[in-house]
Amino acid sequence: MSKSNGHMSDDLLVKYLVGEATPAETAEVDAWLAADEANVLHFNQLKRIWDESLQLANTSIVDEDAAYNRLQNRIKSMPEGGEAKVVDLQPKKTNWLAIAAAIVVICTTGYFALNYFTGPAATVTVASNDKVLIDTLADGSVVTMNKLSQLSYPEKFKGDTRAVTLQGEAFFNVTPDKTKPFIITVNDVTIRVVGTSFNIKSRNGKTEVIVATGIVNVSKDRNNINLNPGEKTEIDNSKGELSKQSVKGKLYSYYVNKELVCDQTPLGELVPALNVIYGANIVIGNKALEKMPITTVFKNQSLEQVLMVIEETFKISAERKNGQIILK
Repeated sequence: MSKSNGHMSDDLLVKYLVGEATPAETAEVDAWLAADEANVLHFNQLKRIWDESLQLANTSIVDEDAAYNRLQNRIKSMPEGGEAKVVDLQPKKTNWLAIAAAIVVICTTGYFALNYFTGPAATVTVASNDKVLIDTLADGSVVTMNKLSQLSYPEKFKGDTRAVTLQGEAFFNVTPDKTKPFIITVNDVTIRVVGTSFNIKSRNGKTEVIVATGIVNVSKDRNNINLNPGEKTEIDNSKGELSKQSVKGKLYSYYVNKELVCDQTPLGELVPALNVIYGANIVIGNKALEKMPITTVFKNQSLEQVLMVIEETFKISAERKNGQIILK
């Protein structure tokens, strides 16, 4: 099977269009669409020709072998970059030959379907630098970017998906649209939703996805997993394994609403969050404390105030020594 347009087979795209792709193939196409706006444009061109060809297929009688030969000749004469490309089809071995023949009819009438398409939308890139930044996308989705993060997205969403690319960390509140899945690419991880809220963080060779509302599909390579509210997955960028676990509280949303919500949250999870938020160097001197749970809400409080609550809750002390704060 030949491949083109970012190593994606048009045969597979046709299976995707008609709903006959496997879950793994569907995830592969979704990731390909999210990787490049040019891929989305090609897919939309193919879809338009496909839709028009279905109408003609119902009313036309075509010599399939002759049509196939005309199709190949027409493809060879097409100017590069200007028209939708169709890879070689194998006569007598593919289920799509009748439709390919119908596509020839459209092609020989001047590819009139392509007149409905314009060039890809301009790409917008926003960087938060040293502050938290809130951005609203064309579909109404709101993205809150943590410090040192970057988001790239089309000025206007076209086609059948809403594809963006993220570096760093951001909280997404996605406007529901079941007809246009919202797809985020982070390194080689793909997050696919139709309308939900969730946090994505990619730092130090790991990508973490935590769901606040709705259902989120996360895929890497050929593996994928669905996350429900209160669940997260943490992916090592050098590996393809996907697993999920429950989240206790909402430590991840501090940069969004200035709240640290602890709900039976182990101290071993709270301390790393405090180190990131306050730029501190807190260590747990007594390992037995790591699994001890705390339930409280910290809102706009100083590190000293937070440490005081921790000391009182666990009846421990916070000792400062050599630039560290040791809990014991």
